[in-house]
Amino acid sequence: MRRAEIVTASLMAILSVYLMWKSTELPIGWIPNEGPGGGAFSFWLSAVMLICCIWTMFNWYRRSTPPSKSKDSFMDAYALRMFLMVGGAVTIMIGLVHFIGMYGSIPLFLLYYLRFLGGHSWTVSFLISLAAPVIIFFFFDVALRIVLPKGYLEPLFFPLYSIFL
Repeated sequence: MRRAEIVTASLMAILSVYLMWKSTELPIGWIPNEGPGGGAFSFWLSAVMLICCIWTMFNWYRRSTPPSKSKDSFMDAYALRMFLMVGGAVTIMIGLVHFIGMYGSIPLFLLYYLRFLGGHSWTVSFLISLAAPVIIFFFFDVALRIVLPKGYLEPLFFPLYSIFL
C-alpha cells in the first residue's frame, strides 16, 4: 500500500502539471466583460489537484496515514477482479460511444454496474439507467450547449433539437 500511494500521488502530480501547462494555451484568468478564460477551469482544478498530490506525498513521507504505514498488498484477488470487471465495462462503454453515442452507452453501463455489480433491484437499476441520460442531455445539450456524441441514435434526438435548441 505504501508504494502504491506514492506512485499514484506522483503520477497524478505529473498529470496535474501537464494539464496546467496545456491549459495555458487558452486564457486562464478573468476576461473583462466576458468571465473566466477558456483554460481557467482546467488550470485551477489541476492546480488544486497538484496541491492535493503534494499534501499526499508529505503525509506519505511523515507516515501519518494508514496507507502510508501499511505493508499490505495494494490489491487482493477480489479487488483485482472488481477492477477488471469495472475497467472492462468502462472500456466497452467507451467503445460503444461511436455506435450508440453517450446516451446509449451510459444507460447500458449503469444497468450493468447497478444490477450486476451493485446488486440493486431491477426497478432501481432501470430507473437510474434511464434517468441519467435524460438529465445528462438537458444539462449538456440544452443548458450548456455542449453536444455529446450520439452515434447512430442521433435521429432520435431531432425532435428534441427542434424543441430545445
